[in-house]
Amino acid sequence: MSRDYNQELKDTKDHKYAYNFDFDVMHPFMIKSFKPFFNSRNVLELGSFKGDFTKRLMPLFDDITCVEASNEAIDKAKSELDESIKYYHDLFENVQLPEKYDNIILTHVLEHLDDPVGLMKRINDEWLTDNGRFFLVCPNANAPSRQIAVKMGLISHNTAVTPAEEEHGHRITYTLDSLERDARAGGLRVIHRSGIFFKALANFQWDRLLQTDIISDEYLEGCFQLGQQYPDLCSSIFLVCEKG
Repeated sequence: MSRDYNQELKDTKDHKYAYNFDFDVMHPFMIKSFKPFFNSRNVLELGSFKGDFTKRLMPLFDDITCVEASNEAIDKAKSELDESIKYYHDLFENVQLPEKYDNIILTHVLEHLDDPVGLMKRINDEWLTDNGRFFLVCPNANAPSRQIAVKMGLISHNTAVTPAEEEHGHRITYTLDSLERDARAGGLRVIHRSGIFFKALANFQWDRLLQTDIISDEYLEGCFQLGQQYPDLCSSIFLVCEKG
């Protein structure tokens, strides 16, 4: 079934594709979670969107490659980021990359794919160096904000794909166990599992709060630290993998 990736990345009438909470809170804490495991040399970002997360990789890596299915997203990234970044406008199933990578990053993308295990097989078999690391982040079906939505009757069950999510191309809503299942099925070896940021409010609620002085940097750090203790109650779940 053909998909319009430019359309899937656009906001709908009742749901944004990405929130300020994603850019201003989750992205910095993702980098903080990744840093202890990063290798040197190069990095491959799969599903780079408009380059918002790529921008945070620039101070850490001189050699950055991005693969993105939306040509509009790539054009936006090219207009704002360093010219040295290499872009491939292609599908993960088809793209041919010229080298292997010491770091491969996939954040909030796997849940969009028709064949997530197939992609992770390519990562394991073709793109990851022998000592490379794969950083995988997905939205968490068991996040408190999502469980509250179930209790409110807004979502039928934790792992449901809502109509709004489906409009944005979501195919699955992962839990830690199902995410690990698919990573192992792709041949990868999980060396670290965690969560990123304890989250009891929906993204649109966080966006409103972040415009006030109610939320301090210390509170955000507290939510991040709490998430390390309770990964199953985080906004996102996070795996570090190596070649299997």
